[in-house]
Amino acid sequence: MSVKETMASLTEKMNHNPEHLSGLDYVYQFNLTGDESGVYQLKIERDEAEYTEGEKWEPRLTLEMSDKNFEKLAKDDLNPTMAYMGGKLKVQGDLSHALKFHGLIQKYQ
Repeated sequence: MSVKETMASLTEKMNHNPEHLSGLDYVYQFNLTGDESGVYQLKIERDEAEYTEGEKWEPRLTLEMSDKNFEKLAKDDLNPTMAYMGGKLKVQGDLSHALKFHGLIQKYQ
């Protein structure tokens, strides 16, 4: 699955079942390297999720990783703490929100 397909699938799952989005008002930015390198954003606002390519919104949290590691993270096959400690994931912003994002991903598997 491509990064675009993964982002589309994730936002579709979130919008179909928004109960886990309640109270979230956040923009996550993913700076990806690799075959599908680029900037992707996921915006969660008013119990709704939306994604875009490029920098459309002001991010509160930026995650830098390879496109392959993003795919693993989205499928819950990558432990973000271990990836961070191993240098596979760089975080700009509140690290606790990166862990909350992982918890959110797990709810939409």
